[in-house]
Amino acid sequence: MGVSMRPLALLFVLSLAFAPPAAAQGKIGTIERGQYICELPDDAAGQAGIEQPEENFRITSASRYRSPQGSGTYLRRGDVVTMSSGPRNGDQYLVISPSFLRKMENGEPGRLRCFLRGR
Repeated sequence: MGVSMRPLALLFVLSLAFAPPAAAQGKIGTIERGQYICELPDDAAGQAGIEQPEENFRITSASRYRSPQGSGTYLRRGDVVTMSSGPRNGDQYLVISPSFLRKMENGEPGRLRCFLRGR
């Protein structure tokens, strides 16, 4: 007792199965402009942070960043920010709130946290 599918329904199901990955990555957007200070949690209770100056960056426009290593561009898709050119090419951050990011490690939020400290 097999299930028959109409050609258009079958085509629709196949198109979903082979949808490009970009379709699942979320809406394109930006993050707040300004200086982001990055830190690792202290070993004590995790509330205090130890600044990591080499990880700091500044968002200078809707798609550009500047870091101690140089400048480049970024792309935000959904809640993930990817540095898409420059010295941080490939680095990714998860947007926790409009002014708080966590650097991704192996596809998961890592320990490094970055927060907006002024424009």
